[in-house]
Amino acid sequence: MTSLVDSAALAAAEARLRGRVLRTPLLPSLRLSDSIGAQVFLKPENLQHTGSFKVRGAINALLTRADAGALPAGVTTFSAGNHAAATSFAAQSLGVPVIVCMPPGAVATKVEAVRRYGGEIVFTDDLVGTWQSIADERGYTALHPFDDPDVIAGHGSVGLEILADEPAPDLVVVPVGGGGLISGVASALRLSGFAGRIIGVEPRQANAVTYGLRMGAPASPPVKQSSLADGLAPPFAGVNTLAHIRQHVDEIVELSEDEIRDGWWAMLDASKMFVEPSGAVGLAAILAGRIDVPAGAKVVLVLSGGNAGRAALAALGG
Repeated sequence: MTSLVDSAALAAAEARLRGRVLRTPLLPSLRLSDSIGAQVFLKPENLQHTGSFKVRGAINALLTRADAGALPAGVTTFSAGNHAAATSFAAQSLGVPVIVCMPPGAVATKVEAVRRYGGEIVFTDDLVGTWQSIADERGYTALHPFDDPDVIAGHGSVGLEILADEPAPDLVVVPVGGGGLISGVASALRLSGFAGRIIGVEPRQANAVTYGLRMGAPASPPVKQSSLADGLAPPFAGVNTLAHIRQHVDEIVELSEDEIRDGWWAMLDASKMFVEPSGAVGLAAILAGRIDVPAGAKVVLVLSGGNAGRAALAALGG
């Protein structure tokens, strides 16, 4: 059964997160505005605690349970990195132990971040199966990295902040992995009366959301999900995220690895901020001609994170 977040859940999440997460600014980019011929604004979640938007959803999910008098004895989740670090950070702040299931090839800097925030790591190729087994064996709360309604509501705070700083953008472009970020952002925008376009961007080689929409339900694509934008490569989308995307999002576009790499460098060069490849796919999609941007339009690009390893940086030289 699907569960779409409502305005009350979004408002409650915003209140819970106040003072616990960084209220990231909406930065105008004169360089990108000139090159694209539009008014471009950047929402730099790479500056967020743990270096990505994920901390918003993780903290809101745990605080929601605490508010209901059900703070877990422990929490477990699965993630290639950003959600793992965010959940470790959130759990540490509440004094709750956490075990995260990560793939053996996880980016080293993301593994280090999990350990820095006190998370215990289990490396496994069976992320979901191991995650569920740990929850059963330890009696821990199994926190889904993107398909939990409280996680989605926490991510919605990104959308509410965008509208507070720029009440009438024409286009908001959001990176897409499992769909939690775009589900929250799109819900916040639409339920606030936003009538502009909302477009998600995912790698062609890690297109779990597009595949799920095509199949009509969450399903693992037949090809192993892998991309330079490693933060956008979940094994599948979620029931709740697909429902939110169908309800609120105009379009999901896919990018080649070359397009992602070119857009990543363009973002680093223009913004002078360290953004991981996942965070730059919005710009990459515009530069590749995948998204039509009318002249003079107000465009918001959500930069989802800034956690990239040395191996990814080496790809810029290719």
